[in-house]
Amino acid sequence: MTYSEKMLDQLQDGQLAAARGTFRQALANDDDEMLFSLGEELYGMGFLSEARRVYLTLLQRYPDEDELRTNLATIAIDEGHNDEALSYLAQVQPDSPAYLESLLVAADLYQTEEEFEITEQKLREAYQLASDEPAVEFACGEFYFLVGRFDEAIRYYFDLIKHGYTDFAKVDIAGRLGMCYAQSGQFKQALGYLQQVKSAYRTSDIRFQTGLTELHLGQVDPAIKTLQELIKDDAQYASAYPALAQALVKQNKYQQALQVVQEGLGVDQYNEHLYAQAAEIVSHLGNAKLMRKYLTKAHELDPDNLTITLQFSNFLLHQHDDQENVDLLSPLVDEDEVDPQIDWNLARSYQRLEQFDQAGKYFQAAAPTYQDNQLFLKELIGFYQETGQREQLLAALHSYLTLEPADTEMQELLDEYEEF
Repeated sequence: MTYSEKMLDQLQDGQLAAARGTFRQALANDDDEMLFSLGEELYGMGFLSEARRVYLTLLQRYPDEDELRTNLATIAIDEGHNDEALSYLAQVQPDSPAYLESLLVAADLYQTEEEFEITEQKLREAYQLASDEPAVEFACGEFYFLVGRFDEAIRYYFDLIKHGYTDFAKVDIAGRLGMCYAQSGQFKQALGYLQQVKSAYRTSDIRFQTGLTELHLGQVDPAIKTLQELIKDDAQYASAYPALAQALVKQNKYQQALQVVQEGLGVDQYNEHLYAQAAEIVSHLGNAKLMRKYLTKAHELDPDNLTITLQFSNFLLHQHDDQENVDLLSPLVDEDEVDPQIDWNLARSYQRLEQFDQAGKYFQAAAPTYQDNQLFLKELIGFYQETGQREQLLAALHSYLTLEPADTEMQELLDEYEEF
């Protein structure tokens, strides 16, 4: 048994002190081929300092062996020493047998620094050199997957499958294709690949995407089953709870959906979207007190979230809590771009508070957006009636009846006002 083999056995048995002594003997006595293998084994086991020492020892003996430089660069990247890694990579010239590997290592380095344009340049050069090399195809697919360019990633994953690879570097290629298709909105294709993922690779992410894809395809029962099983096996997977609740709502199982969201809040208690979802579900159960509680919490967690703010505002309007609604929305009207729904909601509350000048101001602000909205025009007609603005009322009635000529009540109102 060589010293290298003995050291690896000692590491497997947890004999770290003994392994250190054997390591020194290995460096001094084992042949270079065995040492190179030792470096690879040590790197794979996470002993980066020892692997570096092996490669540096070999580099002193073989200064023209660029594979050692790429290995040292990889270790430097893993340890966050990117400048050191670049120094090693810069020494590998285009005519070197290790140049292709150096491009892939460089791409990995620039990717860690989020220099994605340079990453892509390195990968394109590698692909030009060896378009049929699986490691290159995989690196390209993973890069485009990372940056969200899913259609481009699909091309490279398909190339791997054509070359007979169903998995690569402990990544299931069918799973990647399923995720890419799902993110591209091609849910039928996505589900086909997601269902092909081997059990060893069925991570929580894959299972969640499968359930979500089934839900997008209207396969509600399978989606519920998939998501329930995921939560049973991985209760901390927070994203599964809102998706499962959404599926249950589609079957009008509001009480069950609420229970799921409440369980989700036990896992992720600072998720404003979960509180807002809980409020929406409670709206079907008729518990205004609980709905207010959830909306208040959601708004407290993210007061700048306009969707949640408007959801809260609509609730306050329904409860006729008009002063609270005005207090909620008024700070938003000074912003550069005001959502017209804010203007409309403020107009409603100010009208009920009999602050008619303010109500008129916000009705006018909302009018350009909602001039073809029948509900808005009806409310505007009611406002003009209440405030006695005859000319504006007639104009609003004409606009409304253009959209809804069969509304006899509004036609009679128009006739009545035109008689005077």
